[in-house]
Amino acid sequence: MSAPAVYGRTPAAGKRRPRVAWIQVVGLIVVICACLFPFYWMVVSSLKEATDVMASPPLFWFTPTLDHYWEALDNHGVGSSLLNSIIVAASTTTLALALGTPAAYALARYEFKAKGELWFWFITNRMVSPIVLALPIFLLARELDLINSLLVLILVYLTFNLPIVVWICADQFKSVPVELAEAARLEGASEFTIFWRLYLPLGAPGVAVSAIFSFIFSWNELLYALVLTRSETHTAPVAATSFMSGYELPWGEIMATGTMIVLPVIIFAMIVSRQLVRGLTMGATK
Repeated sequence: MSAPAVYGRTPAAGKRRPRVAWIQVVGLIVVICACLFPFYWMVVSSLKEATDVMASPPLFWFTPTLDHYWEALDNHGVGSSLLNSIIVAASTTTLALALGTPAAYALARYEFKAKGELWFWFITNRMVSPIVLALPIFLLARELDLINSLLVLILVYLTFNLPIVVWICADQFKSVPVELAEAARLEGASEFTIFWRLYLPLGAPGVAVSAIFSFIFSWNELLYALVLTRSETHTAPVAATSFMSGYELPWGEIMATGTMIVLPVIIFAMIVSRQLVRGLTMGATK
């Protein structure tokens, strides 16, 4: 006689579920390791001696050194390039949030003429390939005498980061109940107060995500930085390409530069992620 079912489940079904859960955990661990291994190998290679980087078989036990970092910072100008990237990415992200969040609030909560066309324009700006606009932007920047300046990069990056902020924040603001804004108006709150004291705190998750995307896209951009800047205003991705030569590749310096480029993005994402979690737990009651 077969064993009786308990609460609609047979013992065999109860045994299968833990097995499936373990398979999912193992699969998740494999995926995480596959994603993190390139970053691990980059950091490890940046700490090896030049003769150990290309050793075969690979060395997992070695004496770490920081020589590649000092070489990249002193002889290849990576330090100034990192500073330029921080200035450009931070300025672009700040401007994109300052301009994009009010626009997202208006698109989310108000109806006006040509709203659909304006929304479509914001979205299609992000769909244009950068290589198509590289030459027109270069000619325009040359006419305005903005070549070899950080300002031109901030303005150009703002054009493709602003739609991201508007898109993400508008969807986040739409999830805020309209009744909260109506109650605030009845109490005499102005539109700016409603936006600043109500929608921004409740929309903090969307603002944080858009800030992360805006910073990462500005930090990693290479084409416009390569076309519009020279050696003294190069950003970090452009500096990483300066190691290429026809005879040899200094893999230690390349890995050290890659590590220094990735690290600020990770730190910024961790800082903003705290704000994202805080925004998810904030309430709307008085």
